[in-house]
Amino acid sequence: MQFSEILGQDYLKKHLVTSALSGRIPHAQLFVGPEGSGTLAMAIAYAQFVLCNNIGTENNGGNESCNLKFQTLSHPDLHFIYPNVANEEVKSKPKSADFISDWREFVLKNPYGSLFDWYKHLGVEKKQGMIRVEDAQDILKSLALKSYEGGYKVMIVWMVEKMNLEASNKLLKLLEEPPEKTLFILIAENEEDIIQTIRSRCQALHFGALPETVIVKAMRERYFLDESSALKVAHLSQGNYNKAIHILNNDNKDFPFEEWFVGWVRAAFRAKGNAAAIHDLISWSEEVASIGREGQKQFLAYCIDMFRQALLLNYQAEKLVYLDPEVDGFKLEKFAPFVTGNNINEIFKELSDASYHIERNGNAKIILTDLSIKLTRLIHNK
Repeated sequence: MQFSEILGQDYLKKHLVTSALSGRIPHAQLFVGPEGSGTLAMAIAYAQFVLCNNIGTENNGGNESCNLKFQTLSHPDLHFIYPNVANEEVKSKPKSADFISDWREFVLKNPYGSLFDWYKHLGVEKKQGMIRVEDAQDILKSLALKSYEGGYKVMIVWMVEKMNLEASNKLLKLLEEPPEKTLFILIAENEEDIIQTIRSRCQALHFGALPETVIVKAMRERYFLDESSALKVAHLSQGNYNKAIHILNNDNKDFPFEEWFVGWVRAAFRAKGNAAAIHDLISWSEEVASIGREGQKQFLAYCIDMFRQALLLNYQAEKLVYLDPEVDGFKLEKFAPFVTGNNINEIFKELSDASYHIERNGNAKIILTDLSIKLTRLIHNK
């Protein structure tokens, strides 16, 4: 992975290269950034720079055979840990090593891919993965061995916030007393979800969402879009390069989030003083509950975004509004007056709580039905 292939984040590239060349390589680093900001791509490029003794920002000039191994992510001193889940092939106690071929294929195709994309790649999008103690035990075994090429060993832990408590405690012991010449790169989207004792032992680097100009340039150079189309995709992606790719490929067909949202709020409006409309909300809850927990969480995040856009429109911040619903008869400007400072905080809280409870394996149908009834009350609080 070349640093030049990573979009934006120029300051972080320079910082990592400079610190490596000067020999100041912290044994544990935490890369924190939103989806599509390039944290995983940067971790791989940095690992290549360190392991191959490269000398320039183009990630070359060092051990060429080492650099070739990175083209297939098959360097023996490069290790990956990531969320995983049992499937038809691995029925119990799954661990990252069981899916390494799938992982390499996934990352080489799109190093900006999301956790949900990874689950879809495995065909388990209706399940929730995690990093278990079996992975932590594999980390101990891998790092107990001498490095293949006599230099560093690099352990990249992707989505470290998905590590369960037992695994976190084993990782913590390693971070407290790391083996010699070992580099941990932990990657997270939600820093607060990582236990404090692990966070305190890492040097944190924070990645920002990508500027619109950077995504426009990438869309034009990599996908040959014209200026107008590239601008539209970049505006809709909101700094998330992975989202930009999905928009470009029209990958939103699996889950019609927009149709579900519109049907939901319309049913909520009808339900005030109309007991029969409650059946519509229950039917809606059953439909969304059938798609799996990761899809449900993605949908609730989409709902938060829609309510935020409506609020911005209501307060006449049209320049910040980028969503334009295409469902017949639904206009965001007509919906916006019902989203105000009087109800937005409660709406956000209920949506966030619902996502939290779904992630904790609550009954999705009950959670979504309860959320729908609460929305009926909140949406009329103008």
